[in-house]
Amino acid sequence: MKKGTAHNCRAIVVGCMDFRLRSDIRKWTAKLEGGFDRLAIAGGVKNLPFVLEQVELSYKLHHICEVYLMNHEDCGAYGEEGTLKKHRQDLSFAKKIIKQKFPKLKIVTLFQKLNGNFVEV
Repeated sequence: MKKGTAHNCRAIVVGCMDFRLRSDIRKWTAKLEGGFDRLAIAGGVKNLPFVLEQVELSYKLHHICEVYLMNHEDCGAYGEEGTLKKHRQDLSFAKKIIKQKFPKLKIVTLFQKLNGNFVEV
């Protein structure tokens, strides 16, 4: 993270807009020191082109050094295709594409359970 400007933050957190997740995401992000940008979009990484645009803006404007990609169980945007296997595939692909474009960024992929647990995938 670049120093010396008030508009820097440590990370961007990308996840679904589902209201059921808010409280647990707030608790999880409380541990992120240095601030973060938050992108809440239906399906998390499902709309990868839009996610990439937002990660790029966060990188350019706020000099992030970390990306947290979160999908979750029982996601309405995925519907019946929303298996753990599908979420793993989409998260892995998103990580690969972001890493190609921004090789210095640390990228963490997580799957959020509705019970509040986050599993690194």
